[in-house]
Amino acid sequence: MWNALIFIFIIFFLTSCDKAGKPTASLEVAAKGIHGAALSDDSQFAVVGSIHHGGSYWHIPPEERLFNWNHKQNETTTIIVADISHRGNWALTANPFNLVLWNTKSGEGERFWSAPGEILDAELGPNAVFALLGLSDHSAVIFDIRRGGIQHTFVHTNRVRTVDLSRDGRLALTGSEDFTANLWDVKSGKKLTTIKHRDDVQLVKLSPDGSLALSVSKYDQALIWETATTEVVGDIALNAEKLKRGLTFISARFNEDNTRLLTGRSDRTVELWDITSMSKLARWKLPKRSAWKPTSAAVIDVGFGQENTYFAIASNGFIHKLK
Repeated sequence: MWNALIFIFIIFFLTSCDKAGKPTASLEVAAKGIHGAALSDDSQFAVVGSIHHGGSYWHIPPEERLFNWNHKQNETTTIIVADISHRGNWALTANPFNLVLWNTKSGEGERFWSAPGEILDAELGPNAVFALLGLSDHSAVIFDIRRGGIQHTFVHTNRVRTVDLSRDGRLALTGSEDFTANLWDVKSGKKLTTIKHRDDVQLVKLSPDGSLALSVSKYDQALIWETATTEVVGDIALNAEKLKRGLTFISARFNEDNTRLLTGRSDRTVELWDITSMSKLARWKLPKRSAWKPTSAAVIDVGFGQENTYFAIASNGFIHKLK
């Protein structure tokens, strides 16, 4: 009996000490869950790759599903990666074997391509002229998504799990299971610098102007560094408790003036960081699909809205608005 009482007290204590905020609104966009998804830069639109009913394109504020997007007619596509161009006119969806460029105004698929290798991650360049693809064959490529063909190949020594581009498309950042994050000049294909971690690099992200980079490795740390000098300006240690539970950042986004970083974790947690002081400004816990089942959800993408609002896409099928 005493053991049961102690257990109840511990649960009550932990719950009462949890200062995490809750969403102010939630939109269900998938009946069971999501493989891959992406928010637009202004967090007004989202591409969603559902587990059971393929791809879709959403206008978030009016909660409107605009288009259904699948790579083959009358078939549902397992979309593992998605992206929306900066101005919102184009979107990319990819499964491991092919990719499609979509016109977000008409909803039409403009280009369909077989992948040059197994796709692990993808990012659209400016005006959707090219895409950066992270591949399982130990490389990332600049792929001409309008005419087809590889423009540059960026070589690693293991799988490239994560990629990102600066908004102007001049810089590419790649993260690999070879423990490195590499910065590249897109025009020349030249490698500019390497940041070494002590484990697989699972997430990279560039600030909109390309001056700051985030690289996150499994069982190590999250580093924020200047792309011009490689000087580390912030270090978020991934502590032992998180490591034991396999927790890490799996999504992130810089704000427009490089003062804030929004991160999403694998345990339904969203956090807002002050980059100058590396202090945590806010924390939210996204809800489970069922409060009575021991299920969790990964935060697939995060974004900044207007007037101190934030958005997060959870793998259990919801887009959440945070305040």
